[in-house]
Amino acid sequence: MSLPISADSHVVETPEAFAGLAERFGDAAPRIAETPREGEGMVVPGDPVGAVGAGRMGIAGRRLDPGRPLDRRPGHKPAPEDPKDPAVRSWICEGYAGLRKGIVDPSQRHADQDTDGVGAEVLYPSFFFRVFSLENTALVEAAFRNYNDWIADYQSRAPERLVGLALLPLHDPEAGVRELDRVLAKGFRGACIPCTAPAERPYRDPAYEPIWARAEEARLPLSMHIGTGASAGSWETLVRNAISGYASAPQAAQDTVCELICQGVAHRHPDLPFVVTEFNAGWIPTWLERLDQGYERQPSAAAAELDRLPSEYWARQFYATFEDDRAAVLTRELIGVDRLLWGNDYPHRDSTWPASRALLDELFEGVDDAERAAMTAGNAAALYGF
Repeated sequence: MSLPISADSHVVETPEAFAGLAERFGDAAPRIAETPREGEGMVVPGDPVGAVGAGRMGIAGRRLDPGRPLDRRPGHKPAPEDPKDPAVRSWICEGYAGLRKGIVDPSQRHADQDTDGVGAEVLYPSFFFRVFSLENTALVEAAFRNYNDWIADYQSRAPERLVGLALLPLHDPEAGVRELDRVLAKGFRGACIPCTAPAERPYRDPAYEPIWARAEEARLPLSMHIGTGASAGSWETLVRNAISGYASAPQAAQDTVCELICQGVAHRHPDLPFVVTEFNAGWIPTWLERLDQGYERQPSAAAAELDRLPSEYWARQFYATFEDDRAAVLTRELIGVDRLLWGNDYPHRDSTWPASRALLDELFEGVDDAERAAMTAGNAAALYGF
């Protein structure tokens, strides 16, 4: 069986990714600096969410969760990821110096992949997710240009095992087109757009049509990762009530996918793939059923151009990542075996690293080997060109 491909992993951006932003945008620019409580981290002036340390972004394998095989391996007792624990607090405050070499050095990342039994990874940002919600469009465009150049260099160190995704600024669709053309010329194999569109310009707006058309022409997957909402309110919702925000996060994906399907974007661009990332997937079958029922029972002019059920658009061009989601595996036929992409979320706190092999054996108990291979490797390989 092929080694798994993580379709949802992350980098921890180093200061080089922020180079020149403070000089151009002054106090408004995000930057790496000493944070009040967590050592080195990203600071966004005026951001109500506050600073986040680099050490916290690389926390994988340093927590105690009795519900995971991570803690059931004989003799393995990882430290709890508890900010009140002095040892963990000290480690977080080490910043970049405390991170595993494979996180900051792409030439060493293969060692962490081998530890987890993973053959390759699709890479999302960590700090730059916060940039999606900034209101200064020129700053967002410049920051994403920085990041895209930085991640292009990062992935070039191990191109057979790393695919970095570009970030597209969509508050200004014309800027989005410019950056899309630039990253396509660089050979990127995927890109990220906000998981929720700017309030003043939903994704049905004709202004986005050049972006959809250009990405479709290139067969470039467009990903919508949790935490990438185009307004500050999306972050505030996640942090206001941690448990509620975590549990209800899929609503953002539901609203956006519904708009892309029922407002005709997917219909007009049938060869454009979309990826819903890190919302897990067990909720999808009942939501698709409800979406079809709404389409049939609550007709609207906006959906008049559709030539198939919403669930059939999903089956044609949408994907979802999952991590430790047994419900998604059990309902895979309703979601579509070819629509599912596994990810280990390395090196974040939710990550299944370094125990992904044991986890996958549990998740796929009783599942046909061919289906497991498709969901953990084959679908991602086909989508991203591994």
